[in-house]
Amino acid sequence: MAGESDTDDWAGTEFGEANLGDARLSRRLIALARRLAFSPQGSFPQSLKPAELKAAYRFFDNAQIDTDGILAPHIAQTLDRMRQVPVVLAVQDTTEFNLSHLPATEGLGYGSGRHERGFIMHSLLAVTPEGLPLGVLGMKTWVRPEEKFGKKPHPKTRPIEEKESIKWIEGIEHLAALKARCTETRLVGVGDRESDLYELFTNDRPDGVDWLVRASRNRRVRHPAQYLWESVQATAPLGHTDLLVPARGSMPQRTARLTLRCAAVRLRPPEARASSLGELDAFAIHAVEEAPPRGTEPLEWMLLSSVPTTSLDEVLERLAWYARRWTIESWHRVLKSGCRIEARQFGSLERFVRATALFAVISWRILYATLLARIDTDLSCEVLLQPVEWQALYCHTHHTRHPPKKTPPLQQAVLWIAMLGGYLNRKHDHPPGPTVMWRGFLILHEITKMYRLFRQNE
Repeated sequence: MAGESDTDDWAGTEFGEANLGDARLSRRLIALARRLAFSPQGSFPQSLKPAELKAAYRFFDNAQIDTDGILAPHIAQTLDRMRQVPVVLAVQDTTEFNLSHLPATEGLGYGSGRHERGFIMHSLLAVTPEGLPLGVLGMKTWVRPEEKFGKKPHPKTRPIEEKESIKWIEGIEHLAALKARCTETRLVGVGDRESDLYELFTNDRPDGVDWLVRASRNRRVRHPAQYLWESVQATAPLGHTDLLVPARGSMPQRTARLTLRCAAVRLRPPEARASSLGELDAFAIHAVEEAPPRGTEPLEWMLLSSVPTTSLDEVLERLAWYARRWTIESWHRVLKSGCRIEARQFGSLERFVRATALFAVISWRILYATLLARIDTDLSCEVLLQPVEWQALYCHTHHTRHPPKKTPPLQQAVLWIAMLGGYLNRKHDHPPGPTVMWRGFLILHEITKMYRLFRQNE
């Protein structure tokens, strides 16, 4: 039978080209990825053998290792996947890690609340227009110094380089740098309302790198109506679309009818920076619910993009692109809940950050496995599982010692993994999510070990 490493090729693929200055460190990175991916929610003592545990703490305590070194080989693999598709959405988002329950941890800063301590991460996730996460493109972490808590100079007096919002511009610059390694694919940076920055719009970028953000400001425009919202709403609707709004709290599920508009707009810079920033052309996409139920806030999105948008089909495509933002939020949820970063005890910020970079890739793999089967139902399960893994999974699920000669489809294998994790597979259940998947992967690891052991004795 194959050795244990044969069931873990994903780790060798994603981290095999790591260059950490020492071949032993690179091998340790691969070994840690393999082992921790089997039980991402477990503590290190639960997940690792004693010798592995000591090696892991030495690895995360090594000042020679940084997030760029850990992520570089995975980013290279992500770019390989991106080259296979014409358009990739590079979604940016920020999340906070609250470590207030670990007051002895060195190097933490304050969070959004006065009594919160932890660190902040801003990251880019590559996602296809269909919603498949292709990998992590970059991450930046920082802390807010204690001495600056509550001291917020007037934003108009501070250059963008001194604000946390510079993260959005750095993200689009990082995307522009990666474009040279992904020449045939169009890259679209996607951000929420926090990324509505004029400096981002005017930032230099190569052909094939664009942006799509949700507007938060009613900006000045070259139009008789003078402002963004008013100028777009002055145009005739292009059409309508229906959106299924899920139930929330006491509000039942409903279908919202959205009116769609778009317009080419000439944006004018903020008055405070009009002398240093010029005007620019962009495309505005507006969707609004004009007849919401009584007592319900109407749904509304105003998007701005550098991607030409003039037809109804293009409006619907831009809205679908923006809707893929939820993918990075799901990834953050897997990282926090599935890999339990905030529950670990590393003792210092540096160790937390190095571990977060590794778990970021493990979290991506869990989400990738969850969504891949939904998008391409014809794939073989061997795109995700090694033969010994799917054979063990099949035999356990069907209570047999004899796996089939034909490889099962990925969609079926993912369902079996989810059922290991507690998915009930009832008629009206939603497709399995990341939570049952990471539980299922943990159980699959144990099943595979036992399957290999019994087969060796045959």
